[in-house]
Amino acid sequence: MKILEKISSFMGSTFAVWVVVFAVVAFLYPPAFTWIAPYITPLLGIIMFGMGLTLSAKDFQEVFRRPKDVAIGVGAQFLIMPVLAFILAVSLPVSPQVAAGVILVGCCPGGTSSNVMTYLSKGDTALSVAITAVSTLLAPVLTPLLVLLFASRWLPISPGALFLSIVNIVLIPILLGFIVKALLGSKVEAGVKAFPLVSVIAIVAIVTAVVGVNQQQIATTGAIIFAIVVLHNVLGYLIGLGLGRMMGMDASKQRAVSIEVGMQNSGLGATLAAAHFSPLAAVPSAIFSVWHNISGPIIATIYRKQKEREPQEVSKEKFSVS
Repeated sequence: MKILEKISSFMGSTFAVWVVVFAVVAFLYPPAFTWIAPYITPLLGIIMFGMGLTLSAKDFQEVFRRPKDVAIGVGAQFLIMPVLAFILAVSLPVSPQVAAGVILVGCCPGGTSSNVMTYLSKGDTALSVAITAVSTLLAPVLTPLLVLLFASRWLPISPGALFLSIVNIVLIPILLGFIVKALLGSKVEAGVKAFPLVSVIAIVAIVTAVVGVNQQQIATTGAIIFAIVVLHNVLGYLIGLGLGRMMGMDASKQRAVSIEVGMQNSGLGATLAAAHFSPLAAVPSAIFSVWHNISGPIIATIYRKQKEREPQEVSKEKFSVS
């Protein structure tokens, strides 16, 4: 089991590399991965079950201990990213399927990768976990309504069908994982430590399936989709950081909100797009999954270095004044 835990830890720490490498391989040789497409939904369910295994009552205590901070993060998540997605979809020349896919991923809750990136950035990890948990639990209601509001000009939207899908592939698996951990306690700890390996494999499989199925469309429209995804993600980081400052949050909370806003649950976006729109609509989520695993470590490193410089800057300022 220790060997499995080490492998799991290694895979988790090199997650971005595996996503990028296999996405490229899937683009170059689609037939090796298109067979995964029918299994996208259960794969995401497995990931969400693993998220449930990592949650505890302490994570939800943060919500009641500092409701204002959590409300700011959750509100920013469901306001900034959908609006940005809509502006980009309207401003740039994309097909209705791609526009709907961009908006869909913008309306998704935060992904669990944001918690890791917040930790690496020396941000407020407890706040990040609380925001992710609450936004995920609210997703069955808010995501369909936001998609209906912003994407209905391009494609017909069934909020009821989206609601049922999110409940089945997100809410139920998370609750099952939470219940299993509550009932079994320490007996599941070994499994929890090994679960990053399962999650990495599942996310990589989802991304490669979407890339493989849409290889030709990506070859012709991939550049513009990539540009939209990068702008969406980077602007999410920046506006989230600015909002945290405007709301008077300290630096660690600002970093947490910034990363929470910028990083989406792209696996959920890809799954919903493939199930309710078209394979092409899932491409923005797949590219987002690849890109945010590149941008996440970069922004975490930038924030961490800023944090490390803060005491030095204060001491220099004191020295110059004296």
